[in-house]
Amino acid sequence: MTTTQPQLPIILSPGLLLVLSAPSGAGKTTLAHMLEKDFPGAEFSVSFTTRPPRGNERNGVDYHFVDTLTFEQMIARNEFVEWAEVYGNFYGSSKRVVEQSWKRDGIGIFDIDVQGGTSIKRKYPDAVTIFILPPSMDELERRLRARSTDSDDVIRRRMLAARAECEKGVHSYDYLVINDVLSDAYETLKGIVSTERARRGRVDLTRLGLQMP
Repeated sequence: MTTTQPQLPIILSPGLLLVLSAPSGAGKTTLAHMLEKDFPGAEFSVSFTTRPPRGNERNGVDYHFVDTLTFEQMIARNEFVEWAEVYGNFYGSSKRVVEQSWKRDGIGIFDIDVQGGTSIKRKYPDAVTIFILPPSMDELERRLRARSTDSDDVIRRRMLAARAECEKGVHSYDYLVINDVLSDAYETLKGIVSTERARRGRVDLTRLGLQMP
């Protein structure tokens, strides 16, 4: 007869680490910035990358654009909560956002792929992972084509990548939000954040003077 060891409870930090992932075109960045605007103490994590800016991308807003040497130095100083190489370029999320969310009991919002989200979840098990889904793959393709920025070949590759990313997110993330109507998806997202902030361990009970086990 074998016995299973009881799982230890996850110790929650006062601050909330929120990971949003989605295929390109599903609307995660729009939803992330809506959260940042509505929740006091929320901070959107602007990723660092070694790739050059595209189109109208702005340094410090869309990404922090740095050279490879600077990125390597940041790795050596342990400044990233997660980082990865994608198609010859490096991308990383600053650990400072995590530390700031703990200090002020705020919300650190990470807009990253499933690989990065899984890495954060591994380091911080109390992080909340939310995958944003399109209502259908046909609708996702329609949105990508409506941008009029990519060739047919690029869109086909994006759709293949999107299907793979969706399959990984559906199987591993805590919550799934379907973004059919943006306002409805945002209300669902806000509900998740409010629920997670009310979990035992994140609510400040010091003023009540209760005897805690």
